Amino acid sequence: MSGNTFGRLFCVTSFGESHGAAIGCVVDGCPPGLALSEADIQPDLDRRRPGTSKYVTQRKEADQVEILSGVFEGRTTGTPIALLIRNTDQRSYDYEKIKQVFRPNHADYAYIQKYGVRDHRGGGRSSARETAVRVAAGAIARKYLRERLGIEIRGCVEQVGAIECARADWSAVNGNPFFCADPARVPELEQLIDRLRSEGDSVGARLYVEATGVPPGLGEPVFDRLDADLAFALMSINAVKGVEIGDGMRVAAMRGTEHRDEMRPDGFLGNHSGGIAGGISTGQTVYARYAIKPTSSITTPGKSIDETGAATEMRTTGRHDPCVGLRATPIGEAMLALVLMDHWLRQRAQNADVKPATPRIPGEVP
Repeated sequence: MSGNTFGRLFCVTSFGESHGAAIGCVVDGCPPGLALSEADIQPDLDRRRPGTSKYVTQRKEADQVEILSGVFEGRTTGTPIALLIRNTDQRSYDYEKIKQVFRPNHADYAYIQKYGVRDHRGGGRSSARETAVRVAAGAIARKYLRERLGIEIRGCVEQVGAIECARADWSAVNGNPFFCADPARVPELEQLIDRLRSEGDSVGARLYVEATGVPPGLGEPVFDRLDADLAFALMSINAVKGVEIGDGMRVAAMRGTEHRDEMRPDGFLGNHSGGIAGGISTGQTVYARYAIKPTSSITTPGKSIDETGAATEMRTTGRHDPCVGLRATPIGEAMLALVLMDHWLRQRAQNADVKPATPRIPGEVP
């Protein structure tokens, strides 16, 4: 299996399966001298981990990260950083009854057609369990970006099913199990998830992520555009089916007079392009949205086929999220951090000596 490494200079190689002994990654390209310990990584993992509320899967994983290499006397050495997260609460027997049946809209059928073999225990590499190591690697990138460049990254849920949530109070995001910045909507979300669980169904979600303090100049103007790499990163998250940068799909109905981000000496007058123009960051807030499909593993029976191609009825049992998007905010934040970190190192490598005559204006008018 190829395609397990993300990034050019800040590279993350992921390994492990949902029901294997452990999952982990190797982070290569982290600059030396960054103060780093497990305590810097664990808080982000705690935000993503399963079993944190009754509204998500009840798989109880501590997700305790171990740093195996790349750190000496509390600082990064510039050598590969190996991170390990042991699996401790697998219930593989939940999957024995579907061992020879394909779950509709899951990766099962596609895997067997591609590889001729699959790990039926929780989906193996196709499981969202793999995203824990992205969050761990992203925590390293976030720490560097925050301490060295002043970049702050945050995200929230904007929609679950038909319930839309405003970005009204960022301080509320980590105070509820939905990563919702609209506290007034939390009771509705609780009722929705309870109802879905009792009905044996699931629902999708839309999430928002942003980075402030991003310097201008990150990204390349052709294939390695910052927005293209960000879309690639977010689309690589399990169950993501749509990504928007800036105004996204809404630009189809807009006029140039509406969408253009006019400038004055004291800053930009708008940010419809998500802080990226021509594939390069402008110094404005970089932001994106990503949509996650309803969880495929549900208890409501559905039509499928078995490994012989015969028609059958499929019903998934076990511990699953009624809305997998509820735990995806830290994952989107991590992928944004990895993209920005990689492009910062690339910009520093090629253009560290560039000193443009044009002054840098603020990302927005004060």
